[in-house]
Amino acid sequence: MTPSDDAPAPPGGGAQRLDKWLWFARIVKSRTLAASLIEAGRFRINRAKALKASALVKPGDVVTSSVQRTVRLLKVVSAGHRRGPPAEAARLYEEMTERSPAGGRREASVATRPAAGQTDHAGREPGSGRPTKRDRRQTDKLLGRP
Repeated sequence: MTPSDDAPAPPGGGAQRLDKWLWFARIVKSRTLAASLIEAGRFRINRAKALKASALVKPGDVVTSSVQRTVRLLKVVSAGHRRGPPAEAARLYEEMTERSPAGGRREASVATRPAAGQTDHAGREPGSGRPTKRDRRQTDKLLGRP
């Protein structure tokens, strides 16, 4: 008799399938997505590329994820037994990746923008509508058009 995938994890926090652990830890949105990302080579376990969704992770393993232009190092703390709320999922791993001081891509791009009222080009603010006739004349003057 073999244990099924839906059986609860062993109480000692034993080994668990990588796709299932990623889903329980809320690293990916679904097990199907986890399996496709694993087969695409986006995850490593202890520096070795995980090629199958059935690869086993156990407490103490380091999972390296390279998804959506970010690299994350996650140390497996325990195996999951269900996909619970985010607070519960965060207890399954320890984040080893250092975060940048700016926090992320969005905050970094805001920090590099010029201050209000200052422009480094003759551009317009996104979403400000069509340029007026005055704006078009200024653009033509800037580009040297007659």
